[in-house]
Amino acid sequence: MRDSRIDRIFNLINNLVLFVLLLLFLYPLYFTIAASISEPFEVAMGNVLFLPRGFTLDAYRNSFLESSIWQGYATTIFNTIFGTLLNLVLTLPTAYVLSKKFLKGRSLLSIYFLFTMYFSGGLIPTYLLVNQLNLLNKPYTLILLGGISVYNMVVTRIYYQISIPEEIYAAARVDGCSNFGQFFRIALPLSAPIIAVMTLFYSVNRWNDFFNALIYISTARLYPLQLVLRNILIQSQLVLARLDPSATDEEVLALTRRAYLAEAMKYALIFISSAPMLVAYPFVQKHFVKGVMIGSLKG
Repeated sequence: MRDSRIDRIFNLINNLVLFVLLLLFLYPLYFTIAASISEPFEVAMGNVLFLPRGFTLDAYRNSFLESSIWQGYATTIFNTIFGTLLNLVLTLPTAYVLSKKFLKGRSLLSIYFLFTMYFSGGLIPTYLLVNQLNLLNKPYTLILLGGISVYNMVVTRIYYQISIPEEIYAAARVDGCSNFGQFFRIALPLSAPIIAVMTLFYSVNRWNDFFNALIYISTARLYPLQLVLRNILIQSQLVLARLDPSATDEEVLALTRRAYLAEAMKYALIFISSAPMLVAYPFVQKHFVKGVMIGSLKG
């Protein structure tokens, strides 16, 4: 059956709008890459809009010369891997248990979790608690903080409720399968889509974690990548502030060059910190839409 004229016009307009939105979403990423490989002076002067100006890799070269970046990468990878594993270990069983309608006190438990999603103790009480637990400046501090996201748990609970028929569990109980057996032998093997989505959600959050490190970590060797990049940018942008009035023209030119280079390094560091997540996303993209649609349903 052929589309009517109105349908064809609608599809054309819809495709044009989506194409424009695609360009708007892709341009910031493209601009970041173009600015990071352009001459620092051109970047500082705002001459880079669409095409790189004066191709150079000085921004990347200077970024990777910083040993703290490699240490920050290792720390962030460590925190992301083990932090995400902790998130999944806490989220999946909790969501599975709360998905059971026959669970006594299920409503009260759900309200308890939802309350923590909307109300928190605040920064100062949380800091005092972390301090009393002796978790300041520890290698595992950022792993333990934020162990579970209530929103992600609710999304996972909805997945268990609508994607795995209760009849499967009933048949397993008839065969003598325990509650633990039902979770490990039925629920987990059938949870690949939601596990992929939760892994993406949690790993992106862990990778970009900045605030917790800023508050609870003061030892430089434990800084994650985001905090390392922040410190490098601050130090680079303060170069001109340390300029000696008696400096020679060569020193002024060198410091000015470093100041311009800091502007280009800003974009290089953005791309360096974002690249791993951009590479990982396509591997779970096919599950991403399904996870988002699950989250849109009322639990």
